[in-house]
Amino acid sequence: MTDVTWWRGAVIYQIYPRSFLDTNGDGVGDLPGIIERLDYVATLGVDAIWIAPFFRSPMADFGYDIADYRDVDPLFGTLADFDRLLAKAHGLGLKVMIDQVLSHTSIEHSWFRESRQSRDNPRADWYVWADARPDGTPPNNWLSLFGGCAWQWEPRRGQYYLHNFLASQPDLNFHHPEVRVAVLDNVKFWLDRGVDGLRLDAINFCFHDRQLRDNPAKPPHERVGRGFSPDNPYAFQYHYYNNTQPENLVFLQELRALLDRYQDVAALGEISSEDSLATMAEYTSDHRLHMGYSFELLTDDFSAGYIRDTVRKLESQLHEGWPCWAISNHDVERVLSRWGNGDASAKLANLLTAMVCSLRGSVCVYQGEELALTEAEVPYESLRDPYGIAFWPQFKGRDGCRTPMPWNDDVHAGFSHGTPWLPLPEEHRALAVTRQEADPHSVLNGFRSFMQWRKKQPALCLGDIRFLDTEEPVLAFTRSLDDETVLVVFNLANRAVDVGLPVPDRVQLLQGHGLSQGRIVGDRMLLPSHSVLFARVN
Repeated sequence: MTDVTWWRGAVIYQIYPRSFLDTNGDGVGDLPGIIERLDYVATLGVDAIWIAPFFRSPMADFGYDIADYRDVDPLFGTLADFDRLLAKAHGLGLKVMIDQVLSHTSIEHSWFRESRQSRDNPRADWYVWADARPDGTPPNNWLSLFGGCAWQWEPRRGQYYLHNFLASQPDLNFHHPEVRVAVLDNVKFWLDRGVDGLRLDAINFCFHDRQLRDNPAKPPHERVGRGFSPDNPYAFQYHYYNNTQPENLVFLQELRALLDRYQDVAALGEISSEDSLATMAEYTSDHRLHMGYSFELLTDDFSAGYIRDTVRKLESQLHEGWPCWAISNHDVERVLSRWGNGDASAKLANLLTAMVCSLRGSVCVYQGEELALTEAEVPYESLRDPYGIAFWPQFKGRDGCRTPMPWNDDVHAGFSHGTPWLPLPEEHRALAVTRQEADPHSVLNGFRSFMQWRKKQPALCLGDIRFLDTEEPVLAFTRSLDDETVLVVFNLANRAVDVGLPVPDRVQLLQGHGLSQGRIVGDRMLLPSHSVLFARVN
């Protein structure tokens, strides 16, 4: 991978600042904590870090409700801390990506405080305002992803404002040209500071339908949500009008034009639409985003067929774009709990990492994946996520995947000298970094071994992908770059399998990746439980 395209095939390590390391004893992680642990991150063999929001915010949605895009919230530190973080990361060879939440702000943002005052102030049209219907009800049937109506009454103006998320997260009106200019100027502030990339939160939510048309109802059998509770009424509609509007494509080109003024900068868009794979393909074509990722592999469906069909479908639509895959993040249940079905073994954890890192594209790895952390059980009285509080007990929200990193097996796992903002489960202390560092067979050391090995396999980082048709539980494909082809076969099950794939005449098993390795006997491939076969085909 060259410096010009560092992001192609890159492994990006997601840091959730609140839960990484607390250095001042207030129970919340901070930027100095990230600085202190960057050496650890560098030893993982990843290429970049993505830092979730650390900007000034009332923290109603833990930083995704921004009150000032150009400053660090005192909870996390200062701008000087961020500059130190950036310098140290670059010194360690790590690229730095930051979250940019463009579609909405906090109600505490100065833009909204001005906009809400009247219908004729300079920023009156900077947000999505609409009159009530004759009976006083909201202007249409749009729903918030966090539950209930997506419209909030504002008595100062005598109008409703749109919020696709919390009522404290009003949506900006991207149809207004001054809004787009102001948003891009905020992005420029961080590009000028030296960041290497942007992770664009909910990027397909920037524009809304000008006519405010009702979303059509979705039949019950199609109410399968990705990234939100299946009990959420949000799943009752096709979201054709409150997001993913055609005008957004022009804005993405404007954003790309800004990014192209800087060297080696990349944009990764988070996309959740009615057809997220099609939107990923559209948003990464025609000089828009560099990469896109969706919730397609963040679901409960863990099968070779689902993974193969999902990636195949995207590949059939993706021409010039580049995908980015993730199997865990700060919004969904941790992958070992979601896909492990009670199995949280080291073999499965390392297999899942190898699987997602062998697909064509870049990869986002969520902090704690390298330790095989499972979803934490957070009691109701300790919940902090407004989403989980609203939908408890059917859905417990996102706190279970956001508990602090266990650095050692002390009472607060080395995360803080104070009381952590979320409780640390006992089982996570047993998986602490210090414990795993001392065990050559730990998940952590297996993760490091695989990442270092992968860097030496250009076909796995940058090659084309072609799937082979196999029965469950086997996932098989080839990755090809120039004159090199690597055959990749995964056994996703906790039992041995005998695979009848055609064995090429000249094949060389690849060693050194640190995973349980299958073997070839005649025209058969024998794969132990949760094992892989990597082979170079000549």
